[in-house]
Amino acid sequence: MAEPEKLVLSEAMAHAVNTAYETSKPMIVAYTDDDGLPHLSFRGTAQAFGPDQLAIWVREPAGGILANIEKHPLLSLLYRDGPNRVTYIFYGRGRVVEDEATRRTVFENSNEKEQVKDPERKGKPIIIDLDTVQASEGDRRFLMKR
Repeated sequence: MAEPEKLVLSEAMAHAVNTAYETSKPMIVAYTDDDGLPHLSFRGTAQAFGPDQLAIWVREPAGGILANIEKHPLLSLLYRDGPNRVTYIFYGRGRVVEDEATRRTVFENSNEKEQVKDPERKGKPIIIDLDTVQASEGDRRFLMKR
């Protein structure tokens, strides 16, 4: 693999993430708990949040990822489109953001089918500041780093 590229999400990456749920390619997030056990979870709310950030809406405030994110902020997210031979593995540091503007943006950018599962908006947004992206688009393989 060549030298790492600067980490800036391409339009193709952002589109893939933003439409993952509706195209039946929901993203998977991995996080660890206090015992060091890894956990995997499908996330239908994954979205590009900036040139080097992703976001997810976590509708269950008492859920495992929110309980562990402060002590264990390292996350990995996986996107896979098998028929088109596209794989993105995102690595970064997650943090809960409480300001109302971010809450509203992440919730409203989530898939409608996910929004109806949290009508009172009790969930919380997690912003993932990306450090590395491993990517494969057909025959092209590349690495992006912050």
